[in-house]
Amino acid sequence: MKHALLGASKAAQWINCPPSARLQESVPEDPSEYAEEGTVAHALAEIKLRRRLTLCDSKQRKALDAEYEKIKTNPFYGPEMEQAVQEYVELVEIRVMAAKARSSDAVVLLEEHLDYSDWVEEGFGTGDVVLIADGVLEVIDLKYGKGVPVSAYNNPQPRLYGLGAWAGYNYLYSIDEVYMTIIQPRLDSVSTDIMPIADLLEWAESVVKPAAVLAFAGEGDYCAGDHCRWCKVKGNCRARADENMKALAYEFKDPALMDLEEIGSILFITEQLKVWAKDVEDYASGQAMKGNPIPQWKLVEGRSNRSISDKDAAIAALRATELGTDKFLKPEELLGIGELEKRLGKKEFAALLGTWIVKPPGKPTLAPETDTRPAMNSVENDFANTDMED
Repeated sequence: MKHALLGASKAAQWINCPPSARLQESVPEDPSEYAEEGTVAHALAEIKLRRRLTLCDSKQRKALDAEYEKIKTNPFYGPEMEQAVQEYVELVEIRVMAAKARSSDAVVLLEEHLDYSDWVEEGFGTGDVVLIADGVLEVIDLKYGKGVPVSAYNNPQPRLYGLGAWAGYNYLYSIDEVYMTIIQPRLDSVSTDIMPIADLLEWAESVVKPAAVLAFAGEGDYCAGDHCRWCKVKGNCRARADENMKALAYEFKDPALMDLEEIGSILFITEQLKVWAKDVEDYASGQAMKGNPIPQWKLVEGRSNRSISDKDAAIAALRATELGTDKFLKPEELLGIGELEKRLGKKEFAALLGTWIVKPPGKPTLAPETDTRPAMNSVENDFANTDMED
């Protein structure tokens, strides 16, 4: 599959750090199980949506059913994927029904090629779902991962998809607003950002276009920030190192000698340093594994835990002794909540066991003021009658 140099999924990087696009161009993609899993989930979602939202003759239905059966043999497919994708499909169907309620001739497009090259040189991408009805254009993007929450608000990726969809269809339809929706079913997250088309076009001209010109030419200033998370050179980027090393300008004295205002500022720095340090360690380990030694460091065998290679043979050997089974076998025990929910499905799990599921308060932790969780008054007040586990 061909990818654009200035792809929508990397937009946060090349908009904020234009030369990073060319810097990463020659760095091969690091295969990721999460990416492969997401690809399978997207393929499954497309099959389900085409089966339910598009007119299919018997030949097309047979072909889609065959693809469905093929996906079921994929090692990444399982009950969790089936359920998550089904939830996504049902949410998309709700959006489609809403579009058709606004206009009986609503347009529904799946896996649509979206070209936003009017603002970004060779810029294109693929929209999972595009809906057009009564002056409203909506792009819907599936995020299958559950490690990092992804919001549609102020997110350049769905905005670029919206631009591409508008560029491709505004000559046929009058479009006043663009809805940009991200559905992340495994985190029960649905977010929609809404922009008047005039505002979206202004953003494209004032923000995207200048950054894209620099990025395509490999020019501009390197700039570290949150957008570094998925950068392929985040572990050895000098600009990111320089930015994080600025923390050394602080004279870290005994915390008791700093006021709370200073401590609050330093906490942000320590979070950045922890993430950066992990990225540098991962990069260094990867280089050493490839035979590129790191000066003053060496590869050594890490700690490991003992394991039984053949449990059935071990049990047979123990049964042959005079030991009682209680000496080497565990009694029946209930599977963990996550595994039970995965095997039963969320709805059946809630119906059967919801009465007995409890969630004690989490351990108090510091978070930035921008965090969406409500603030506690104090540990003494909010946890007065709670037994905290270690």
